Amino acid sequence: MGRMQRTLIKDLAQKSGETVLIKGWVSVRRDQGKMVFFDFRDMSGSVQGVVLPQSAALETAKEIRSEFVVAVTGVVNKRPEKNINTEVQNGDIELEVTGIEILAKAEPLPFDMSIDGYNLDLTTELDHRALTLRHPRLQSIFKVQAVIIDSFREFMKSQSFFEFQAPAITPATAEGGAEVFEVNYFDKKAYLTQSPQLYKQIVMTAFERVFSVNKVFRAEPSATTRHITEIVSLDAEMAFIDSWTDVRDMSEQTVRFILDQVATKCANELKIMNATLPTMTDKTPTLSLKEAQNKIFEKTGRDVRGEKDLNPEDERALCEIIKEETSSDFVYVYGYPTKMKPFYVYPNPEDPSVNEGMDLLCRGIEWLSGGRRVNEYKQLLEHVEKWNMDPKKIDMFLEAFKYGVPPEGGFAFGAERMTMQILELKNIREATMFPRDMHRIDSKLAGSEDLGS
Repeated sequence: MGRMQRTLIKDLAQKSGETVLIKGWVSVRRDQGKMVFFDFRDMSGSVQGVVLPQSAALETAKEIRSEFVVAVTGVVNKRPEKNINTEVQNGDIELEVTGIEILAKAEPLPFDMSIDGYNLDLTTELDHRALTLRHPRLQSIFKVQAVIIDSFREFMKSQSFFEFQAPAITPATAEGGAEVFEVNYFDKKAYLTQSPQLYKQIVMTAFERVFSVNKVFRAEPSATTRHITEIVSLDAEMAFIDSWTDVRDMSEQTVRFILDQVATKCANELKIMNATLPTMTDKTPTLSLKEAQNKIFEKTGRDVRGEKDLNPEDERALCEIIKEETSSDFVYVYGYPTKMKPFYVYPNPEDPSVNEGMDLLCRGIEWLSGGRRVNEYKQLLEHVEKWNMDPKKIDMFLEAFKYGVPPEGGFAFGAERMTMQILELKNIREATMFPRDMHRIDSKLAGSEDLGS
């Protein structure tokens, strides 16, 4: 058996009538009279195998159960017309097994892992993440996520953005606020980064267009369905903009590219997940915060006019209204109160009480935030003072802006939120391979309640 070259399961259809060697796992075993049927899987797909009564593999077949790892030799046969299943991969062939070698044994499974029988609650699924990752449903989620991140990179590079890696350990917090993890850094205090924001702005002053795919950390003590403490942030920053709308347009093109790539490369995964991609129209609706709040008031009677931000209920309502009016699942909201956003966001020159920051909402949840930044050194220093910040803590950032920086802006997506919204999942933990929250680091932390609402 050792000499034959391994064939990947996805390539079996081209080998009709040939003897092949496959290697993989047993997904299912079914005994039918004197015959044994198997579903085998490897990284490329699945195929049905049958062990006939006279096969030399029959003895071995009888001791094999789900998740055994096997090397299987067999003949690729076309299935008879009546047994063809056009719904599944390799539905028109089966492997007539002539030999099985067990490469590794598996304990009996703690729950049903078959495609149809799998209905675990999220807590069990996460408690057994090392095993449940083998399920086609979960693999679909993370294949889609891989395409999202990959497409972000691909599009950024196509637009001449330069990739860099921002540090995860920072001396001070860019955003301010209490939601940071403190690190014992030798004999000093340091923090896990909340955002690569200040670093991407520094790097932008050298390379003009930059992006990063970074782990960021938020010590959010909330246990909601859309917050976790460790996320993948897809960040971009660009120089020589004329207006914040250039940043919006670039972020919109990025989303459009990502959605196209997911549609093309993940058709099978979307089918498994029974997911419909969100609709992006030719031009994504853009409203000021005021306009958005007026719209919510007109349509629902709820009066949130004058509030500093949209709350989760507002975000859901706005997305429903926009969907109804324009069929777009996306909407940009801009023009938040200047003092409510970080010091580097650019105030509107006509009305400095509101800024040129923006959020992109999709299906009721924020995907992205961004906008134009303050690029003049003098104005930055004024903001640092107004925001009661210690300029010494961001001296490296300020130095970049002391020596000539063009008008600029940028944006950042959360990869897990995008995955969650694209696949219409209920909880961000489903879209996170190894979720971290205040109750869980791999396994549940002692004495904690689980999953947010």
